[in-house]
Amino acid sequence: MVLVLVVLFRASVWPYLLGALSAAAAAIAWRLWHTDRLLRGKDRRWRQEEAVKEGRRTLAEVDAMTGTEFEELVAGLCRRDGCTEVRRVGGAGDNGADVLGRLPDGRTMVVQCKRYAPSRAIPNRELRDLLGARVHFRADVAVFVTTSRFTGPSEKFALEHDILAVHRDLLGLWNNGASLVSLGEVNGRGQGDARHRARWKKAYGG
Repeated sequence: MVLVLVVLFRASVWPYLLGALSAAAAAIAWRLWHTDRLLRGKDRRWRQEEAVKEGRRTLAEVDAMTGTEFEELVAGLCRRDGCTEVRRVGGAGDNGADVLGRLPDGRTMVVQCKRYAPSRAIPNRELRDLLGARVHFRADVAVFVTTSRFTGPSEKFALEHDILAVHRDLLGLWNNGASLVSLGEVNGRGQGDARHRARWKKAYGG
């Protein structure tokens, strides 16, 4: 009966029917798009969480790594955070660089990795070598990652020369899910006050 009425009055009914069908199709399409977006978002978050879990190491485990293993860990953390073209280049004749790559925003970076005992401190000359590497590789960003800490003068040097200084405490945050880019917001801080440094010395010596 409905089909008969549609045929008899198609001239007046058809525009409304077409509009209703278009609206229904649009609603279905939006629903599918929204569902797909939610699923993709959940999948992306799950993959990020799994990447963090897979790459996570305790600092004690990091301390037991070789220098090469530590460089590979740092390179893996960079990849986890969306950095591209990441490659380990450390070794003889590395020109002061251990890892090269690009940040998610496209800027090039050069990374120096030092797996030292926690009781050691990074002196200025180590940071000067990184400055030379930044010039040599024409990198936009220089990052110094260490399992130890920076001296007061070397921390000041890093800030003055726009070097991202990732000391042991920040490395722990990075290793546990904080992004490399977010560490830049606390650059030069996080090594604590005198009380913190006293506890550090008691725990690690030096």
